[in-house]
Amino acid sequence: MTATLEAPADAAPDDPPPPPRRRHPVPASLAPWHDPHPLVGRLILLAITIIAGFTRFWALGSPPGKNVVPQNGMNFDEIYYATEAQELLRYGYEDNRGYMFIVHPPLGKWLIAISEYLWDGKSSEYLTNSIGWRIAPAVAGTLGVIMLTRIVRRMMRSNLFGGIAGLLMAMEGMSLVLARTAILDIFLQTFIIASFGALVIDRDKVRARLAGLIADGADLSDAAPSLGPRPWRLVAGVMMGAAGGVKWTALSFFVLFWLLSIVWDRSALKAAGVRRPAGSWLYRSVLPSLGSLVLVPLATYLLCWLGWFTGENSWNRHWADTHHSPWYLQWLPGPLRSLLNYHHDAYSFHEGLSSPHAYQSNPWSWLVLGRPVDFYYNGAEKTCGATTCSREILLIGTPLMWWAFVPMLLWLAWHWITTRDWRAGAVWVAFIAGWLVWFQDLSRTAFLFYMAPLVPFLIIGLTLALGTMLGPALRGLPTGEHFLRADRRRAWGIAGISTYLGLVVADFVWMWPLFTGGLLTYSEWHAHMWLPSWV
Repeated sequence: MTATLEAPADAAPDDPPPPPRRRHPVPASLAPWHDPHPLVGRLILLAITIIAGFTRFWALGSPPGKNVVPQNGMNFDEIYYATEAQELLRYGYEDNRGYMFIVHPPLGKWLIAISEYLWDGKSSEYLTNSIGWRIAPAVAGTLGVIMLTRIVRRMMRSNLFGGIAGLLMAMEGMSLVLARTAILDIFLQTFIIASFGALVIDRDKVRARLAGLIADGADLSDAAPSLGPRPWRLVAGVMMGAAGGVKWTALSFFVLFWLLSIVWDRSALKAAGVRRPAGSWLYRSVLPSLGSLVLVPLATYLLCWLGWFTGENSWNRHWADTHHSPWYLQWLPGPLRSLLNYHHDAYSFHEGLSSPHAYQSNPWSWLVLGRPVDFYYNGAEKTCGATTCSREILLIGTPLMWWAFVPMLLWLAWHWITTRDWRAGAVWVAFIAGWLVWFQDLSRTAFLFYMAPLVPFLIIGLTLALGTMLGPALRGLPTGEHFLRADRRRAWGIAGISTYLGLVVADFVWMWPLFTGGLLTYSEWHAHMWLPSWV
């Protein structure tokens, strides 16, 4: 008998290792960007922050200074918002002791109240120092400049152009005046910038995830993978809800930014090679976005009204106790029905607001600075060395910057049509939300500062135009005639950009006394009035 001995299974020779996974090329539109010089970016950001902080905090309490009659040192609508912020400090809600009806949500006034508390304390019988109610706007304005610098850096993949955008934003006159005044629009602008910036980061994260899967050999042609987790889209939703908690003007941005985000997702899936992206897009992007970009903003907005909900004497707080609601609202708790009625009354007020104002303006005139707004004027001082003196805070954009916006928008439209550049599309989406939306009712009383949330996007568009003027980088181009032509073009581009930025800086310095209420002789003040409608 012959026995055959077989090696046990665990003694079998090891299987050969699998061949290394082949790396697949990643589409250029999905490839992530890694800053080769992050220290340069940080130094540029530091310089822009210093400029923005200095211009917004310098002599913040002047003019008119402390306890100036008749408005206790208040400029323009500070008489409303600083007073309402003080009510929040005293009672935890706006009880309308100063005004019968308040038509804006409370978050912006809560932010002003915090700075009042930090400066003066809530024990003051009345507002005593203009610095107190202007700290929060100045902080918000500085943060807006910082965020825009980093957003444009990410969008253009350039520290240089991030710095240029930040410099333009720091020297934009209307945003500067709003950041030095305790009214709501600078908070609206800052939250809109933050929301957009979070969506841009989310866009990059989604594309980087898809790029990683493609590079590892994943086949995405049949079905898209999960695009999450997406914390930055959640942040965008919170910021958008906070923007609505300042002013309802955020609503148009909320709707269009939601559409923009899901369109970016569909474009990413298509670039990743998904053959039928519509179904995957609905499941992976649209449905989850209803939570992060619809429910989260709504919850954030309601949270802004917490003081109203808890205050027994809040305006309209107990309306539902004595009024009958339509059948389709009966399921809601009484406080929510009261809040809805409050919102209905506020909406009716806004829709019917047509009372004339000396500084109202039509949206057609905003892009050319047709009618700026006088926030403060004093012609009684006699210390300027001339017979007549003038001190004014004029809400106006930096003219040589603003007058480039219209040609920039025309170029940007052509640029999007010919290249489908997503950045150009984003600027135009913001333009629709921040300017075209105002044409639905031209009889409504409106002011130039309604453009505040749009201005950062116009600066993004202007920076894109300057980037195109500069031309592509020379690195990687073969030497020869083509290289020489590109080199000459880049030299002309540098000259053009430097000239334009120099003119904007000079214009900003010229307009500085009007932005900050500097004392001028009457003839000097009149020389600043380039258009008759500015007077």
